[in-house]
Amino acid sequence: MDARHTTDKSKLPSRYVTEGPDRAPHRSYLYAMGLTREQIHQPLIGVASCWNEAAPCNISLMRQAQAVKKGVAAAGGTPREFCTITVTDGIAMGHRGMRASLPSREVIADSVELTMRGHAYDALVGLAGCDKSLPGMMMAMVRLNVPSVFIYGGSILPGTFRGQPVTIQDLFEAVGKHSVGAMSDDDLEELEQVACPSAGACGAQFTANTMATVSEAIGLALPYSAGAPAPYEIRDRFCATAGEMVMELLAKNIRPRDIVTRKALENAATVVAASGGSTNAALHLPAIAHECGISFDLFDVAEIFRRTPYIADLKPGGRYVAKDLFEVGGIPLLMKTLLDGGYLHGDCITVTGRTIAENLAKVAWNANQDVVRPSSQPITATGGVVGLKGNLAPEGAIVKVAGMPPEKQTFAGPARVFDNEEACFEAVKNRTYKEGEVLVIRYEGPKGGPGMREMLATTAALYGQGMGDKVALITDGRFSGATRGFCIGHVGPEAAVGGPIGLLKDGDLIRIDAVQGTLSVDLTDEELAQRRAAWQPRANDSTSGYLWKYAQTVGPAVTGAVTHPGGAQETLSYADI
Repeated sequence: MDARHTTDKSKLPSRYVTEGPDRAPHRSYLYAMGLTREQIHQPLIGVASCWNEAAPCNISLMRQAQAVKKGVAAAGGTPREFCTITVTDGIAMGHRGMRASLPSREVIADSVELTMRGHAYDALVGLAGCDKSLPGMMMAMVRLNVPSVFIYGGSILPGTFRGQPVTIQDLFEAVGKHSVGAMSDDDLEELEQVACPSAGACGAQFTANTMATVSEAIGLALPYSAGAPAPYEIRDRFCATAGEMVMELLAKNIRPRDIVTRKALENAATVVAASGGSTNAALHLPAIAHECGISFDLFDVAEIFRRTPYIADLKPGGRYVAKDLFEVGGIPLLMKTLLDGGYLHGDCITVTGRTIAENLAKVAWNANQDVVRPSSQPITATGGVVGLKGNLAPEGAIVKVAGMPPEKQTFAGPARVFDNEEACFEAVKNRTYKEGEVLVIRYEGPKGGPGMREMLATTAALYGQGMGDKVALITDGRFSGATRGFCIGHVGPEAAVGGPIGLLKDGDLIRIDAVQGTLSVDLTDEELAQRRAAWQPRANDSTSGYLWKYAQTVGPAVTGAVTHPGGAQETLSYADI
């Protein structure tokens, strides 16, 4: 039967390019690509991936996209595949390329939006595999608000170095060992060749796997789909099912903003804390909320972190990687014990069309594993990530304490101030810092960098030197999900706008208390005011191009470092055109 008689497109965006005599020119382009009349008059489904050859996290996405397309077609839709960019943090790390990382989140969301708008697609399946592409794709989904399903590309398998499992974290820390003569050139070369043995994103609970965990907890991904490693063939089954499911969501008109509610965001923050996830979630969750028009800032995230037990023994603070979690029960195992403990909202709708509680109803506890503990028997009673506030961070800051004993969660010491990451890394590499200091890296915030770089190269080098718990580090930039130690990021307001971190001098006494949630400097309000009066803005070298444009529009870290007014100011959703 002619699809024009079976598919009502009167309220779908694709009617603007496929229906009526005046759209004959538009249809001719679709015929040119081999589509049939039936396919043209079916719903057009965007299949967006962040595939590229930049890094292993993205390399399997195109293969998985083909499985999505088969699922869409089997359910009566017409898939239209397109790609967007990815900047991969592991390769951008430790040099000027990292300034492109966080801005790439906005480019991903913007480019997916523009492709969907320009071609009037009716629904979206988005595939992403790296730190900024996951939140960027989810931001695009809730911004467009057409029926959508998120697919994670999957994690990498752990490497093996002389009989021991290793991750990229071990390799970054090996650089620090090498710098102090604790690892030879040959050993370092051997490790670099075995640390990353397959396609997939970094394997521990770094930012990519943290946001993958979020995708299931927030309701945008199918249960279990975010846990299977990239090389596993079962990923293609998840992808095909996602293609079928998006057609069901379209038929039922279940949209991303029906799914991503305040309660769903709280669920997402809960699984981040329970899994000892990346501090970057405190940047990405507010940004996703912003697209929905929901106020959910760093302090809201931190409050969830404070009241959530830390129960998943995952690297970098723990012992296991994402593959291990998947094989003992996956993210649903983690979520089920949190739901049973009263830490999740079970009534949130998901892309299955069912609620969180309904999705988890048949999940049985696996007593023959120690990757995830019952929520009643946590590793620590509060989450693995903590929010801080004080006269040094009026707009907040964030620190990952997963794996740190309580006695190591306070620190006081004199400031050693650096105005960029490179200067601090040189001091670390050359051992010109002192035990007990608080290393301050500033002018690395969203505007000041611009781009809010991550500092893994510096923190990993400190750990490699055996100094990870003997100094503290604070920045208005970010830390990688692989960072461990007393490293405080997202300090706001940032130095570039005259925040207190920009007023510090060498020797100022800084006090950090992750137990009480405070970050302060021993200066009076009067002293800070005097320094602020003398402070002058600093120029950076991003005077044209995208980074210049980003710096003009980006907001503070406390609200997600977003670049547009968001859903609260929206008068017409794309889904309703």
